[in-house]
Amino acid sequence: MACLVARTGRELQRYNMGRRQVVGCIPYRYKNGRDGAISDELEVLVITSQKGNAFMFPKGGWELDESVEEAASRESLEEAGVVGNVECELGKWSFMSKSQETYYEGYMFPLFVKEQLDLWPEKNVRRRIWMSAAKAREACQHWWMKEALDILVERLTSAQKQEEENALACSLS
Repeated sequence: MACLVARTGRELQRYNMGRRQVVGCIPYRYKNGRDGAISDELEVLVITSQKGNAFMFPKGGWELDESVEEAASRESLEEAGVVGNVECELGKWSFMSKSQETYYEGYMFPLFVKEQLDLWPEKNVRRRIWMSAAKAREACQHWWMKEALDILVERLTSAQKQEEENALACSLS
C-alpha cells in the first residue's frame, strides 16, 4: 500500500550551488481502442497547480534521502495519483521560480503509468486530466516542461518507427 500523505517541509531538500533541485514526471499511457486493444495514440496526464487552474506535470523537491527516480515516482503519486515505471531521464533544465525569483534545477522523466489511484495525497487540491501530447503542450504553463514533452514524444515516436521497421524487415525475410 502506498503512503497517502504528501511530504511537507524543506529540511531534506537538495540544493546544487544554491539552486533548489526539483524532479518531475510526464505520466503517459496509450489510449485503449474501441475494441479494447491498446492503440498507439499517446496520452499524457497533466495536473492543475495547487493555487489555480494552470496546467503542468507533477513535480516537486528532490530530497536527500531518495534517488532522483524515487523522487520522480513520489511526486507523481502525491500530486497526480499515478504509479508506474520511471524511465530514462528526459533532461535537466535551469529556470527561475515565478514566486521566489530564485533559480532551480529541474529534472524530468517519463513515467509509464501502470495504475491510476482513486485516492491520493493531493486529490483535494488538484485536478488531473488525460489529454493528447499536443493539447498538453498548449496547456502546460512551463517552457521547460514543454521541452521535456517534446523530447518524450520524439523518443516514443522514434522507438515506434524502429519497431515498425524491424517488423517489416522480419516479414520480408
